[in-house]
Amino acid sequence: MLQSDFPLLGSPRRGKVRDIYDLPEIYSTLGGRLILVATDRISAFDVVLPNGIPNKGMVLNTISALWMMNLGKVIANHLVCCDPTEYPSICRPYIDQLLGRSMLVQKASPLPVECIVRGYLAGSGWKSYLQNQTVCGIQLPPGLTESAKLPEPIFTPSTKAESGHDQNITFEQMVGIVGRETAKTVKTASLALYNQAQTLAEQAGIIIADTKFEFGFDVVGCLILIDEVLTPDSSRFWPIDGYRAGGPQPSFDKQFVRDWLEQQNWDKQPPAPTLPAEVVEQTSLKYLQALQRLRAVLEE
Repeated sequence: MLQSDFPLLGSPRRGKVRDIYDLPEIYSTLGGRLILVATDRISAFDVVLPNGIPNKGMVLNTISALWMMNLGKVIANHLVCCDPTEYPSICRPYIDQLLGRSMLVQKASPLPVECIVRGYLAGSGWKSYLQNQTVCGIQLPPGLTESAKLPEPIFTPSTKAESGHDQNITFEQMVGIVGRETAKTVKTASLALYNQAQTLAEQAGIIIADTKFEFGFDVVGCLILIDEVLTPDSSRFWPIDGYRAGGPQPSFDKQFVRDWLEQQNWDKQPPAPTLPAEVVEQTSLKYLQALQRLRAVLEE
């Protein structure tokens, strides 16, 4: 599914991967409800690619829901349920399409920042370290190599761009955007979520090198965790048994797609190149492997 179409639910807002339906007030409750639909679209470098990845939406939706059910004691989240038979009656004509790739969530006002936690040095963090041994203003020890484990996880926020590329910012810049109290709360929550998730993921043979969280305020002003959580789209998942610091790592995420795109003559602006069949197949397999490993631990 590259795009959902549920006329009774109205016109969705379409993100890079998710289609978001705002349920009519008559079918909602205090504060409102949304239906989030995880499509099989895939983005890289903040650009949606022309072709999708089979099973991807199902994997993202299932992993997100499992994490939310396991990490709810750290901070409340927006998940109401992910069984379409329990959704409002207006959704019944679409149950088959919603099954496995959707969730009913409470509405929230999202913070205009993304909350990134890094436990290992990769991606834009590694590029920043090469320039001045810092990541988002945080000074790191000298002599670290690519994919090295950091002395402790670090909180490195970024802007949230509606289009184009997000930009890494310092914690103080984040304070200027959301206020100091909110910034401190989400930093503490993000690090706690990462640390607990890392412990669980290691039992599944996965290293969470880094991940992105998003937060918002619910109708009564409480800060809650929203959007996707600890998926192969929002995180770097590395197999523990293949980990060797000093270079790029094998992964269960879309790094395989990024690596292929980096080899193309593409300026990282739309339109993106079409992925070849073998890249699509291998990426789908990696997502399914991540789900299989995590499900074995998170469903216990």
